[in-house]
Amino acid sequence: MLTALTALRKVVVRSSRRERGGFDRRLLLPMMLGAVLNPVNSSILSVSLVPIGVAFGAPPARTAWLVSALYLATAIGQPVVGRLVDLYGPRPLYLAGAGLTGIAGVLGMLAPNLGVLIAARVVLGFGTCAGYPAAMALTRREAQRTGRDSPAGVLTALAVATQTIAVIGPSLGGLLIGLGGWRTTLAVNIPLSLVCLVLGVWRLPRTERREGKASLDFTGMAVFAVMLVSLLLFLMNPRAESWYLLAITVAAAIVLVLWERRVADPFLDVRVLAGNLPLLATYVRALLAFTGSYVFVYGYTQWMEQGRGLSASMAGLLQFPVFATAIVVSITTGRREQPRGKLLLGAAGQIVACGLMLALHETSPIWLLVLVALVFGVPQGLNNLALQNSVYRQSDPERIASSSGLLRTFGYLGAIIASAAQGAFFSHRADTGGMHNLTWFMLVLGVLLFALTAADRSLGRSAASK
Repeated sequence: MLTALTALRKVVVRSSRRERGGFDRRLLLPMMLGAVLNPVNSSILSVSLVPIGVAFGAPPARTAWLVSALYLATAIGQPVVGRLVDLYGPRPLYLAGAGLTGIAGVLGMLAPNLGVLIAARVVLGFGTCAGYPAAMALTRREAQRTGRDSPAGVLTALAVATQTIAVIGPSLGGLLIGLGGWRTTLAVNIPLSLVCLVLGVWRLPRTERREGKASLDFTGMAVFAVMLVSLLLFLMNPRAESWYLLAITVAAAIVLVLWERRVADPFLDVRVLAGNLPLLATYVRALLAFTGSYVFVYGYTQWMEQGRGLSASMAGLLQFPVFATAIVVSITTGRREQPRGKLLLGAAGQIVACGLMLALHETSPIWLLVLVALVFGVPQGLNNLALQNSVYRQSDPERIASSSGLLRTFGYLGAIIASAAQGAFFSHRADTGGMHNLTWFMLVLGVLLFALTAADRSLGRSAASK
């Protein structure tokens, strides 16, 4: 993974040289490595769910909590840590997150049962949620320092790192499982955290706290956490008798809005958000895009192992074409900042991939599985890049880290929805019928993403808006 990040760094260095901005290239490697800690962990797990279930005698409905625990912690932590980054600077939060990631790696490697392993994933979620907001804040600060408000090369590198490194995860996970069993997929966080700590201390600049009387809105953060926890717990197990969770969600949302309108320095500036409809639409598109992406990463991979009968290592390798296509697409289109065309093409690619997946069955040839992966690499390479550029342009510069954290929150909300759908359709086994039902679900998401993007004319103006 470090080799891949180094290659990406060389690409963006060349791009930064073409842009006369003078972006501090020493920041690139720690930024990218911190940003990928969460997606690489989520995607590595996709091939280890089955071996973990066998080791602890747990069905897919229970091992799905390993996915949900990470995203529950990260969905809450991303905007909270992002707000801390806005106030105190990227360096201290980056280092604290790297330390927690290493602790989670040790805890997961030694976990004696599924409960402890789930707890390790919670710690991992909080630890890995600092890297991306810190990277976006550093990008904005460098743009302001150099007078270049269009760091296309840097944003492309972040998008490539966060989205396509996630696709390396299944291949890396399959390799690690083949070498040392599923516990190695947790242990890999120990050396990664150490590298982040060294790079963070060595290269990230010390920054002063933001001037003014800004303070932490602990009440707003707590109510936000209650709202998200109740919503995500309902989505993880949607049943009629769980209606009270939705009631708590609605009540917490009302309290959050009322409170945030009163405080001088709110955790979520609801007035600004309410007046920024393009940014809100971007968050909705993120929910649709990431839900479809995680359905594919988890559901399709599990089907290849149980429905198609492939080994975990082979299933991981068959995700590699997604990574290769996404890398090429992201680098090719990265310097074109306008997101509307990227999102339209990404949604269309997801729709085509779904059509191919509906033709799959237990004896489908390997070449057809490779073709599905190649086609799905198109939305993987385009959607994250377009969404990231949109948030960078549409958000308040003073809240870039927390706005970026909210983008990830909507992405992880999509992951929770994908996990719930997987648990519903794969209640006992990841068979072909369940995979086809998941595919219809993905198809609806792709159509909605295409329609919402086509109707939003503000996207065409985002690149020129700032």
